Amino acid sequence: MQTELATTPATRSDRAPRKRSQRAFVIFLFIWVLLIASGIAGAKLYTDHMKSEMTDKINQQTTAQITQMQKQYDERLKQVETGYKDEIAVLQGKVDALNELLTFTKDNANAKTDNSNKLFSQLNDVKKQLDQLKKNLDVLK
Repeated sequence: MQTELATTPATRSDRAPRKRSQRAFVIFLFIWVLLIASGIAGAKLYTDHMKSEMTDKINQQTTAQITQMQKQYDERLKQVETGYKDEIAVLQGKVDALNELLTFTKDNANAKTDNSNKLFSQLNDVKKQLDQLKKNLDVLK
C-alpha cells in the first residue's frame, strides 16, 4: 500500500493550497500596485496644487510691487514737475524784471537824461554794501 501512495498523482486537496497562495500573492501584488499608483497620483495632484498656490502668491506680490513702484514713480514725477514749475516761475519773474529795467533804461535814454549813470552808480553802491556784508558774515563765522 505504501507504493500505491507514492505512485498516485496528487489529489485536488493537495493542489488547493498552492492555488490559494498564488491567488493571495496576485491580490497582494494588485493591492501594492494600486497603492503605488494612488500614491503617485496623490503626489502629482499635491504638487500641482502647490504649484498653483505659489504662482498665485507670486502674482499677487508682483502686482503689489508694481503698484507700489507706480505710486512712487508718480510721486517723484509730481515733485520734479512742481520743482520745474517753481523754477520757471522764478525765471519768468527775473525775465519780467529785466524787461522792465530795459524798458526803463530805453525810455530814459530817449529822454536824454543822466538816469542810466545814476542807476549804474547806485548798482555799484549796492555791490559795495553787499561785499561789506559778506565780509561781516565771514567774520561772524
